[in-house]
Amino acid sequence: MTVTRSPRALATVLVAGVAAAMPLLLPESQVSVYVLLLLAAIVVTGLSLLMGYGGQVSLGQASFYMIGGYSAALLSVHGQPTWLALLAAPVIAAAAAALIGVPLLRLRGHHLAFATLAVQLILLSLAGRQEWAGGDIGLQGVPRLEVAGYEFADDVSYAYLALGALGVVALIARNVVHSRPGRGLRALATSEVAAESSGVPVAGYKLAVFSLSAGFAGLAGGVYAFFIGYVAPGSFPVLLSFEYVVMVVIGGAGTVWGALLGATVITLLLQLLNDIGTMEGMPASAPSVLSYAVYGLLLVLAMLFMPQGLARGIPLKVRFRGRDRTGADAS
Repeated sequence: MTVTRSPRALATVLVAGVAAAMPLLLPESQVSVYVLLLLAAIVVTGLSLLMGYGGQVSLGQASFYMIGGYSAALLSVHGQPTWLALLAAPVIAAAAAALIGVPLLRLRGHHLAFATLAVQLILLSLAGRQEWAGGDIGLQGVPRLEVAGYEFADDVSYAYLALGALGVVALIARNVVHSRPGRGLRALATSEVAAESSGVPVAGYKLAVFSLSAGFAGLAGGVYAFFIGYVAPGSFPVLLSFEYVVMVVIGGAGTVWGALLGATVITLLLQLLNDIGTMEGMPASAPSVLSYAVYGLLLVLAMLFMPQGLARGIPLKVRFRGRDRTGADAS
């Protein structure tokens, strides 16, 4: 057992060490990209859990990212302590998911996917029309995050904040799946009908996973609001939700490494496409057109050649699932 666990532990320590060193090694102009990468990994960790165990595909995960961002921004702008606003962001997002999840989760397959997309479209429309939310301009002047007298004032500090949040999220997700309810989740992932016949409260577990993934997205949204300093409907486009789904598919649903790999590959690819799309002579719509085209191509290639994602092909994988293919404990 020690032999099988040691490589995984070594890989985890190595990745954590590299991740911690990156904010200090990257050029100053690239640290902000690294922060956004980490925030995407937080959202994708929850979505990977949702798709890998709940069997639910959400095309509106950015709506909970948006709820978290607006919640943190509104509370802090109206005088609440910034640390309290950040803590409230995932709670509010999870509560919103629990509320809308009751009717939504009666749907299945593509019906559910399009329903979650509709939720984001409705939220974007409402935010753009409400004066208290800043309308289309958004909320300006969100204060810097301050915790116990320390102010997060530069990109490096937010990189470490996002990295810490990602570590907490990954630990929570792992512990949830390895807990007693986690066994029910694993049964649900294998067969919903079999799980229900075995006494697993399928509807309750689905709602719990849906809310948990929304809470993760809300936490990332809260960090984003303080990092950028403002939130607006344009900060949370529909394309962002598709981006998260692509990250899960490319990385691998139901895996910790999948969230990290998917977020890293897609974020770096988008950065490259943005650089190409903003070159002199390119039309203004080039970045978006390139992104949609690449998303479609990546999804087709992933379904054809690596339907289980990149993480499934890495021997030293750390999954949400309790056991790997050989039956050894993956913890």
